[in-house]
Amino acid sequence: MKETTITVIEKVKLKNPVLIEGLPGQGMVGKIAVDYLIKHLEAQKMAELYSPHYAYYVLVNKSGAVRLLRSEFYYWKNQEDGNDIILLTGDTQPQTIEGQYEVADAILRFAEQNSTKLILTIGGYRTESKEEPQVYISATNLELLKRASEIGIKTSPPGSPIVGTAGLLVGLAKLRNIDAACLLAETPGYLPDPKAAKSVVKVVSKMLEFNVDLTELDNEIAKSEQIEERMRKIEEQRRGSEKIRRKVEEEKVSYIS
Repeated sequence: MKETTITVIEKVKLKNPVLIEGLPGQGMVGKIAVDYLIKHLEAQKMAELYSPHYAYYVLVNKSGAVRLLRSEFYYWKNQEDGNDIILLTGDTQPQTIEGQYEVADAILRFAEQNSTKLILTIGGYRTESKEEPQVYISATNLELLKRASEIGIKTSPPGSPIVGTAGLLVGLAKLRNIDAACLLAETPGYLPDPKAAKSVVKVVSKMLEFNVDLTELDNEIAKSEQIEERMRKIEEQRRGSEKIRRKVEEEKVSYIS
């Protein structure tokens, strides 16, 4: 494989589709959010993207079968008056700068082929989040920012770069006259963060006016909080043991002196 390739699995005609991207990144916010939407909207796979710019290993399933790393496009047809949705998830992001641009270009070509007029990318904004993580938006035009402010979304802090596919898709979409916005949720970033993902899912569902049950995501948040609490206790025990060890060492030195 010499270049990024998209394999179409099902050709579908979509109604004013919005492409929502969520690849692995800070706190896995985008991937958790998009994977959740794929599952709970019962979206169907429409295409797969493969690239030589992805990491050079394969994934092995329970039966021992292997597959290349990939990204996947799913579609959901809105039965109401709103937009249909294309959901982009994946195993990884490109490993090089050149790869990031090539893959982003391939995604945008696919978006154009499916008459996409709006792209939303999702990621994490690394900070210590509050009880409910804040979601920030940056966009290619003022109308998108105005619509977002009407439902309580703040604009992203100035000066902070949006790294990776989530940022590049927005920047390159503008060159193709496709409206685009990036949604970043507050996250500590060191563990998968379903709480931040929930904040983004709520925002996306408001922006695009569709409903999604968040019960299962709440369950994942509870599990995540339990893991964080266990890790906190382990760290406290480690610090306590280290403090005792240092005290013993100091007493030894004092006795020898």
